[in-house]
This record gives sequence, C-alpha cells and structure tokens, in this order.
Amino acid sequence: MFRLDRRIALVTLSFTLGLTAIIQGAHAYMPPEASLQAVTPPPRTVASSPNLLKDTLVVPGERIGPVTGTTTYQDLVKLFGKSRLSDRTVYGPEGIGMWPGTRVNLGLAQSFTVVWQDTKRAKPLHVRELGSAWKTAEGIGMGTPLTHLQKQLGKFQISGLDWDYGGAVMFHNTRLSRYVGKLTLVMQADPQASDKYPNDYSAVAGDRLLSSTDLHWKPLGMHVGSMIVRLNSEF
Repeated sequence: MFRLDRRIALVTLSFTLGLTAIIQGAHAYMPPEASLQAVTPPPRTVASSPNLLKDTLVVPGERIGPVTGTTTYQDLVKLFGKSRLSDRTVYGPEGIGMWPGTRVNLGLAQSFTVVWQDTKRAKPLHVRELGSAWKTAEGIGMGTPLTHLQKQLGKFQISGLDWDYGGAVMFHNTRLSRYVGKLTLVMQADPQASDKYPNDYSAVAGDRLLSSTDLHWKPLGMHVGSMIVRLNSEF
C-alpha cells in the first residue's frame, strides 16, 4: 500500500509541474487548448442522497461530470452543498511541494478530490481519488482490468512494478493517444500477487517499459489502482 500511495503522490507532482513526460513517455507535455475550452453543461444541484449523481462521465482534459476546468470552489458548494466538501492539502513526494485540495464526499462510488492551482481555489488543476462510478466513454475507471484496457487501447506499454513510477500506462501510439497529458492511469496488482506468483511478479518489476501483452501480467490480476484527470495546466 505504501508503494501505491507513493506512486500516486509522484504522479500528482508530475501533473502539477507539467512533467508528464516521465510517466507518459519521452515527449514534453503541451496543454490541450481545444479540449480545455470545450463547452460543458451548466452546473446543476446534486440530489440530497449520495450516489445519485447521474452524470459520472470522465472526459480527460475537459470534465468529470459537472466539474470542468472553470469550476471554482463556490461552484462546488452550489453543485454539491458545503456539507459534502472537506478541504485538505495534497503533498508532493517526500513533502516536496503542496497544493490545496477539496474532497467531494458523495459516497464510496462517486466521491473525488479536486486539486487546485492555489489557495484561492478558483482554478482546478486535476481530479484524483475518484470512486469506481467515474468512467470514461470507453468504460475506463478505478478497478478496470488490464484485459479491458487491451481492448480499448490495443497493444500498449506499462512501466515495470516496484519503483516510484511503476504501473504507469503509456497512451502514446495507442487508439487513445488523445489522452496523453490528460489522463494518468497507474496499474496495480492484486494484494497477494507477489507472494502467489513471485516469478511472474519479478519478471515485470523494475524501472523499464513492458508490453501489455507480456504473459507475466496475466496471473497478477492487474487493474487500475489510481486515476488522475487533468483539467488545466498549472500556468
């Protein structure tokens, strides 16, 4: 669990500093201006009970449900009610860097955290810690198995496990290459996989890139363990 938490923190830092080249390939990140300017539906108030938000669509680079690149903290209050919001601080790896965040508590499946550019909470950088209800149009979300990603992306690369950027999905040269710099997925093995299948696990560990078709992935129960959706660049 510690390794996964550390990977999530490091991915967050790379997002906020615009260093997605580290986890998305060797290309520098350029903000997708067109998608950031996309028109989204007007804000609406969520029903009083959790898990009643009907729009749980994730559009990388544009929105998650009613939350867009122009959503402010006050908009969140109008959308969800202040009682469902809790502010927190998001730290970079090893305590380097920190950003204000707001947790939107909508029940286990629909909750998420907005990370802001600064304490004004007027410009969201990205959204993380999403519940399992949040999915892209391709059905990609928390818990999505490797087999489903294969169907949607085609053959792709994954960084080896057991290091700071382990399990990162590379969208370059796939059917979803448009998500480069907009969506970060970190794959995770089942909790007991390293003990049950030590040879397979060690075969896909380390600081390197591996094909998603590598047979050593199969017994490990690989699935999406972290998902971060970019809404704005830092600047």
